[in-house]
Amino acid sequence: MQLNNKRLIYVPLIVSVFCLGGISVKLIPKAKGYFYNQAVESGLVGNSEWNSNFRSVAIKSSIDGSLQSAYFLAATEEKPLLVSLHAWSADFSETDPLSDLAAKHEWNYLHPDFRGPNWTKDACLSPLVISDIDDAIQYAIDHASVDIKNIFIVGFSGGGYATLGSYLRTQHRIKRFVSWAPISDLSAWYSQSLSLNNNHYADNILACTSSLDGTGEKVEARSPLFWTFPEKDNGALDIYAGINDGHEGGGSVPISHSLLFFNRLLHEKGLKERKVNDSIAIDLLTRAHRISKSAESIGDRSVIYRNITSEATLTIFDGGHEMLSNYTFGRLIELSKNPIIE
Repeated sequence: MQLNNKRLIYVPLIVSVFCLGGISVKLIPKAKGYFYNQAVESGLVGNSEWNSNFRSVAIKSSIDGSLQSAYFLAATEEKPLLVSLHAWSADFSETDPLSDLAAKHEWNYLHPDFRGPNWTKDACLSPLVISDIDDAIQYAIDHASVDIKNIFIVGFSGGGYATLGSYLRTQHRIKRFVSWAPISDLSAWYSQSLSLNNNHYADNILACTSSLDGTGEKVEARSPLFWTFPEKDNGALDIYAGINDGHEGGGSVPISHSLLFFNRLLHEKGLKERKVNDSIAIDLLTRAHRISKSAESIGDRSVIYRNITSEATLTIFDGGHEMLSNYTFGRLIELSKNPIIE
């Protein structure tokens, strides 16, 4: 499905609203966990915190035969599988707070490389990336006791971006995809990154797409927002975004990426009446004064907006560019107790 006409209407509006909203900071996200997530996204966290429970394994690509690294933990009995996808500037050696939670609960766990940081043509949601993630899942199924009805894919930021790509193109049946602060449109993110002086992200986009200006078919080919949706459902999707993300001091990925992908998904699933309407979207993007915190919370963050459907859930919370790891794993435990793949 082509979205060129819609893009001409919505993307300039979203970018303009984002730029206006990013001029000043009125809401500062809570510090807890925020700076760690920023370090993860920047690729500044190494592998020194991986403990001996996790093995570094080499998984052969089913496309080009190359060996792709991953950290892997095999449960001693049939348990769910958590596939945790690394951030934009990181690789498989990036430390992951979800790994300790998986070990604590004796789950199977996998942290694949899928071509490393997103600044090469092989990375950045290329066909190799999607295949590598699928190969990694199959490796875990073949080498561990995996409850195949309870496979979860989780990612933050660049990992959230990869989660959206896997949601659309995986060959596996997944219980739930959980995407935090995802990027869905590389062309929009290119412009947004320049406006926030995150020039390294803009340069990454040019490098991995061979684009000269961050626009065009090659950029859309790496942007989940413009991909064709599969006829067969691969699983349900949860999207989380902090309302301050993408504003100066709040993070690098505006919530427009989450809003637009969620609305596109509902459009494709025949749930147009459940889409985030323009009025609410503008209020969220501009952090309007009439936006208020609800009594609901996730972890220690207040929920500002939530839209729950049978196909996907969108949660906008009081925070920045971050993933709430303890909440996330608790959510996976809750979902694993449901015998039906939703």
